[in-house]
Amino acid sequence: MGRIVFLDVDGTLIDYEGHCPDSARRAVELARAAGNRVYLCTGCSKAELGERDLPEVDGLIGANGGYVEDAGQVVLHRGLSADETRRIVDWCEARGLGLYLEANSGLYCNELFVEQAPEVMRRYAMGKGASEVEAAEASDNFVSIMQRVSGEELYRDDVNKISFILSSYQDHLDSKAEFGELEANTWGGRGEQALFGDLGPTGITKRSAVETLLAHLGATRDEAIGFGDAKIDLSMFEACGYNVAMGNGGPEIRAAADYVTGDVCENGLWDAFERLGLLE
Repeated sequence: MGRIVFLDVDGTLIDYEGHCPDSARRAVELARAAGNRVYLCTGCSKAELGERDLPEVDGLIGANGGYVEDAGQVVLHRGLSADETRRIVDWCEARGLGLYLEANSGLYCNELFVEQAPEVMRRYAMGKGASEVEAAEASDNFVSIMQRVSGEELYRDDVNKISFILSSYQDHLDSKAEFGELEANTWGGRGEQALFGDLGPTGITKRSAVETLLAHLGATRDEAIGFGDAKIDLSMFEACGYNVAMGNGGPEIRAAADYVTGDVCENGLWDAFERLGLLE
C-alpha cells in the first residue's frame, strides 16, 4: 500500500462553484493507479457529495467525521439523536434562522432556508472568487438539491449534522453556549468568513475520523497526507504525518501546513501531488 491521501472537497478538490479542475481529476486518477489510496475528508454528507462531479476515490469521511466509508464498507456512522435534532431545529426556528439537515439519504431544509439561502450562497461563492453570474448559478444549484420539509418532518432521526445560516456571528457563539455538549463550527467565504454555523455529535472531528480510518486500514499517521483550505481542516492535519494547504486557503491552515501549493483553480492539487511523488 502506498500513501493514504485525505482531500477536503470545497476549495481543495473542487472550486467554489463546484467544478473539479481537469488537472485535479487526473492527479487523483494517477495517484490511485500508482498504488496510493485517496479519500475525501469533508464537512459534506454523502447525499451532497452524490450531487458533485467528483473523481472516483477509495472512500470518504463525511459530516466532519461523523461518517467513514472504505471501498463501500461503512467503518463508522454516528449522527445526532432525534432529541438533539429536535432541540436544534426548534432553537434555529425560534431565532428565525434557515437550516438544513444533512443525512446520507438527502438534504432537508426548512422554509426559512429557502428564503435566506440564495443571497447567502451568492455571498459564499463570490467570497471565494466567483463572478456574479457564477455565484448565482452556484447558489441556484445548491438550493435545488434541497428537499423542503416543515413541522414534524424536520424532526428526523437520521441526521449527521445540521447547518444553519448565521444572522450574525453571535448566533454561532450562542449555539456553542446552548449546545455545549455538541461540536460547533462555522464555515463560509474566503478568509474564514462565517456565513453558516453547524452542530454535530460531540467528539466527532476530522481528526477522530482519520484516526479511525487509518486504524481500519492498518496504516500509520506517517503514511497519511492531508490536503485542506480552511480552519476546519486543522484537526485533519493533526492526524496526518504531512500536510498541504491550498494557496486559496485561510492564514491558519497555511501556517499549519508543511507545504503550501497553488490555488485550487491553478493546478494546485496536481502540483502538490507531483511534488510529493504521488503520480508515479
